[in-house]
Amino acid sequence: QVQLVESGGGLVQAGGSLRLSCTASARTPSNHHMGWFRQAPGKGREFVASINRYGGNPNYKDSVKGRFTISRDNAGNSVSLQMNSLKPEDTAVYYCAADASLPGILTNPAYWGQGTQVTVSS
Repeated sequence: QVQLVESGGGLVQAGGSLRLSCTASARTPSNHHMGWFRQAPGKGREFVASINRYGGNPNYKDSVKGRFTISRDNAGNSVSLQMNSLKPEDTAVYYCAADASLPGILTNPAYWGQGTQVTVSS
């Protein structure tokens, strides 16, 4: 079973930066695509960013383009999300995700982490 563990959330002022990390269990095949979703209070879970199994082809939600950067380690078992110029509307619980297919990682990943809270104060 795939296990994903996030870290790096916290409280930051608007304009600040945070880096989220996600480590996959040894059982997670390195050929899974990985990504990040988020869920703000009272809203549904939404796609934020994804990266393919080779560490390329990054995709981003329009509102985070130019501010967030997704990356993956060479071994393929961890993924990070560097978040710069944070805004109050970025406040949410952020979830790491993994899926064997590209459509899956963009829409409805099979595997999820437990989530990490990001709070941006104005």
